[in-house]
Amino acid sequence: MKKQETNNIHPIFDRLLQRADKEQFLQQRGIVLWMTGLSGSGKSTIAQALETRLHNAGFFTQVLDGDNVRMGINRNLGFSDEDRNENIRRIGEVAKLFLQSGIITICTFVSPTIAIRNLARQIVGDADFCEVYINAPLEVCEQRDVKGLYKKARAGQIKDFTGIDAPFEPPISPDIEIHTDQLSVEEAVDAICKVLVNTITL
Repeated sequence: MKKQETNNIHPIFDRLLQRADKEQFLQQRGIVLWMTGLSGSGKSTIAQALETRLHNAGFFTQVLDGDNVRMGINRNLGFSDEDRNENIRRIGEVAKLFLQSGIITICTFVSPTIAIRNLARQIVGDADFCEVYINAPLEVCEQRDVKGLYKKARAGQIKDFTGIDAPFEPPISPDIEIHTDQLSVEEAVDAICKVLVNTITL
């Protein structure tokens, strides 16, 4: 991808309302929750339930889901290594914009390698990045196969599918780890909220 010339770009970030102003208005602290895990591990399901729980508790949230994003801002990207990196780079930048507006941003992306998740962390900023490992064994994800993707990958209809013929590198020390083969959705949301409550409350 061609690098953009920056000589004629003049950001005005310092002249805009700042994050603290937005957080005071919303009466919450912004954060980026980055949910990673295999396809079928439960990322989107937990994100939906968490969003509802936080909304009902008076918090303002935004979910960035992998499939939704690929239907919109990243619709021009494929699944090559370069495009996967660009996919996460763009999402990191979008998440950072929401964060700077004081919004609790829930991201659900397979993001299969440590390096690609570190890219997102670097963009967002380590202090505001909460890595949530939605952990489910491959065999459980295959049994669920809610999108039929594993079946297609096993049949050779999808190449470089994470967990089948492309690797998934589990987080070494995630901020939160949820075992969805052991917990209900409600229990998973409880566990996440227990960690979050002191962080997002002014």
